[in-house]
Amino acid sequence: MAKKSQGDQAQKPSAGHANTPLSLPLHALTAEAAVTELSANANDGLNDDEAKGRLAEHGKNELDNGPGVQPIKILIRQVLVMAMVVSFAIQSWIEGGVITAVIVLNVVVGFYQEFKAEKTMDSLRSLSSPTASVIRNGHNLVAPTIELVPGDLVELKTGDIVPADLRLLEAVNCETDEALLTGESLPVQKDAEQVFAEDTGPGDRLNVAFSSSTVTKGRARGVVFATGMHTEIGSIAAALNKKARKRRPVKRKEDGSAKPWWYAEAAGLTASDAVGRFLGVNVGTPLQKKLSQLAILLFGIAVICALIVLGANNFSNNSEIIVYAVATGLSMIPASLVVVLTVSLAAGTKRMVERSVIVRNLNSLEALGAVTDICSDKTGTLTQGKMIAKKAWIPAKGTYTVSSTNEPANPTVGDIQYSSKAPVEEDQASTTEKGVQSAPQELLTENAALQDFLQVASLANLARVRESEPGKWTTTGDPTEIAIQVFATRFGYNRADLKNWTLAAEYPFDSDVKKMSVICKSKDGQQVVFTKGAVERIIQSCTSLIMDPNEGATDMTDQIQANILENMEALAKQGLRVLALASRVYDTPVGDNPDEQRSDAEQQLTFRGLIGLYDPPRQESKGAVEECKTAGIVPHMLTGDHPETARAIAIQVGILPSRIDNLAKDVADSMVMTAHGFDKLTDDQIDKLPVLPLVIARCTPHTKTRMVEALHRRQRFVAMTGDGVNDAPSLKAADVGIGMGQGSDVAKDSSDIVLTDDNFASILNGIEEGRRLFDNIQSFVKHVLGENLAQATVLLIGLVFKDASGLSTFPLSPLEIIWVIVATSGLPDMSLGVEPAAPGIMNRPPQDLKTGIFTLEFVIDLTFYGFWMGALCIAAFVLVVFGWGDGNLGTNCNANYSPDCNTVFRARATTFACLTWFALFLAWEVISPRRSFFHKHTVRDVMRNQFLFRSILLGFVTIFPTLYIPVLNTVVFKHIGISWEWIIVLVETILFFAGVEAWKWAKRVYFRRRGVDGPSDAPGGSDLEAQTDGADTPSSSPKEMAAGSKPESQ
Repeated sequence: MAKKSQGDQAQKPSAGHANTPLSLPLHALTAEAAVTELSANANDGLNDDEAKGRLAEHGKNELDNGPGVQPIKILIRQVLVMAMVVSFAIQSWIEGGVITAVIVLNVVVGFYQEFKAEKTMDSLRSLSSPTASVIRNGHNLVAPTIELVPGDLVELKTGDIVPADLRLLEAVNCETDEALLTGESLPVQKDAEQVFAEDTGPGDRLNVAFSSSTVTKGRARGVVFATGMHTEIGSIAAALNKKARKRRPVKRKEDGSAKPWWYAEAAGLTASDAVGRFLGVNVGTPLQKKLSQLAILLFGIAVICALIVLGANNFSNNSEIIVYAVATGLSMIPASLVVVLTVSLAAGTKRMVERSVIVRNLNSLEALGAVTDICSDKTGTLTQGKMIAKKAWIPAKGTYTVSSTNEPANPTVGDIQYSSKAPVEEDQASTTEKGVQSAPQELLTENAALQDFLQVASLANLARVRESEPGKWTTTGDPTEIAIQVFATRFGYNRADLKNWTLAAEYPFDSDVKKMSVICKSKDGQQVVFTKGAVERIIQSCTSLIMDPNEGATDMTDQIQANILENMEALAKQGLRVLALASRVYDTPVGDNPDEQRSDAEQQLTFRGLIGLYDPPRQESKGAVEECKTAGIVPHMLTGDHPETARAIAIQVGILPSRIDNLAKDVADSMVMTAHGFDKLTDDQIDKLPVLPLVIARCTPHTKTRMVEALHRRQRFVAMTGDGVNDAPSLKAADVGIGMGQGSDVAKDSSDIVLTDDNFASILNGIEEGRRLFDNIQSFVKHVLGENLAQATVLLIGLVFKDASGLSTFPLSPLEIIWVIVATSGLPDMSLGVEPAAPGIMNRPPQDLKTGIFTLEFVIDLTFYGFWMGALCIAAFVLVVFGWGDGNLGTNCNANYSPDCNTVFRARATTFACLTWFALFLAWEVISPRRSFFHKHTVRDVMRNQFLFRSILLGFVTIFPTLYIPVLNTVVFKHIGISWEWIIVLVETILFFAGVEAWKWAKRVYFRRRGVDGPSDAPGGSDLEAQTDGADTPSSSPKEMAAGSKPESQ
């Protein structure tokens, strides 16, 4: 816990007590007494100031997970990589001293960057922890569990992970899985009303919900009394807080014996695991592992290069030859590669948080850029989630319409219009005939049908709507239920005011039966079932309805059911989400296990009417959907709503083309399907559909999973959203599972990323960040490897230049090599890791994760850049020595300066300047693999990454002191100041840019002729789904659209 010492943790109170000592354990106190002891508020919760004060006093609500970021380990990783260089160089004191200084500089910079990145990742991990539904200041909000404090009021629902130890104040049909704590495999039924003896064990404290247990059924509300290591699970964690075993187990026979070589095998595997962890090849994300493996491969190549240097000089024990061999090998090792990747991942994760995306799984950072299809829910994601009950139809009376309201939570704002017509008739009526404005109380007069309808709306509802201050209304609960409760409150039927009813049982909404019910008892002893749910399911359970207020109930017939469905579709076509309300008198007593009575209670209902809820699309949804299509991503809407409602919203936001009816019938029918229609198809039939559905209505969790599987069979890369407990399988099945900030903890725990604002546009933000990160990683890896290849080319070809003694005369001195590595690789590569997104990054197809960053284009690029830079540098050396020089390579010019070595020293300085400048300018060229660096926005693009600009400027400027400061130039760097040779440097710099730009131009021509757009060779999103907008254009025939090509991997 933050700000709490280990000693404080050790002095934890005995089990059952709170963070601070109380008069009695809270399970031994009544709910009211518990609230008083904790100085809490059972209605409004804590205010912000109280919460901040208690957080400072008690620390964060988290378990002690070890030391976190360990600077010493990071420092050791930095030093050990370079320490071998010093051990090779000690025979040459000047080189050894300078190399040591360079190592210190590199270690300081690398340590600072990696430590900063690890701290960032450590802080961001806390954001991905589960959240809790907390009431503070009278408002329901979602807060990270680590911010909970004693006295917080927490609401629990099915699928939630209990965030702290809670004394329950209310528990409705609530059960929790406490196997993690007690080992009990069966869920435990909770009872907030009971009080237990002080010494009652944890498993029998039925009025307490324990931290880390899962709510398997029902709902509850409780007050936090223990957090972090003070919880019951915290006491277990304290006992188990030891280092995890990292030793491989020994294989054993059934009798427990083991053969001798099995011990050796286990020891060998344990040792290889330890080496792998140290080298990074078996820890981290797939890309981190690949780059670590690449670094090891390059280390092997570096050893070979060093041996080549020694072999070319007959394995001379000359110290200069040995140092040069080491430097040549070092030039092949990308020292900054893994550090830069760590920094880039940390920066990318942090940027995503700023854009309302929390990364729970680092692998998803690499996967987001490859997403080809997004399967999204509608409510609260594509829409605002601020529902307003706009229409209510009661068969015995007519239609009630709410208008002129822009405050969804305020039942006193807005007008109510009444029409005796049904929605299907009202839809055909003129505007003047659609209703008369009336006062709520007038409409209630002698209107039993409306009163029965409002009773169901209010009581089959868990939301709370209350006036916290005059004119100020606060709400808690599900947006759908809030909207219905607000509608009932307009007529004075707020649930809190119906005190003549008491709750006997509650059946939460079930995605299989698509209903929610409660059983309530009135003061006169009558017991009634109140139900709401999907219209099709409700009317199947209804046996009667009131058609005429002056007559009794009428039997439900197929014709009446058809009429109800017609009215439902009339409301759905207006973009309303339609629910049905029903009730019945239920004489059967509620038993100890009311769940067994659910199917019986929800039968023989009396239909009361329909209610239509409007959830307006988010303003940004239409633009986000268009951006999806531009980016080669196909958006799908998977919703529990009626097909007509889903269709209307999908057309509004652009998921469906506005002229869908112009398409071939089989294509149009495939675009909008119900879950029933989709699920009854076999896999083969689904695969033969001309297009997978863009909208699936009445969707179930099973349907979502089948949709993911169908997309995978079409080689698509899927992101799936989900917020419910039953969404976990589809979130796991998807390539990128996207949880909702307002969703259940089970769903969030199964997801890879979480949207804090539940906004569809935020998914696009995450994808853009994923593409940006992919581009940046590709850029800095290309820069590092291209530069390494250039150095290797210069150093190995340079071995052919032999002096009078038969030893190679080096075109670059060892310290020049080290300087180039430090000045042109470290800071510029880190700068490339935080490069802003390229213009048009969302105007190109998704990446192909099968090839990753090492595409054929990428490999050819870095090969060309490396050899081109190397060739120019060798040319510079040759021109100075043999072109305009006397061709004298001198004697022992690798060690000392003499007049005889003047030409070599000048040539070496020219080569050094060329390589440094080329490597620096290459950082700008690799940002885009095909776009020219010289375009009309060059200055803007150069200046937008100030870190990179300053890094290149620093490297550009620092070359001059090394060339012209006496002693430093001739003794340390083994070169001398140049004059006319700058003409060669400038000309070759122009040739460098000309060669790179010519290469890019050739690629642009090549890819343009192949019809491939964008700077990636990823598969395109050119199949039928991505072309649905073509239906809006007369020139796009259905047959042409049906011929849409499959994604191709180039």
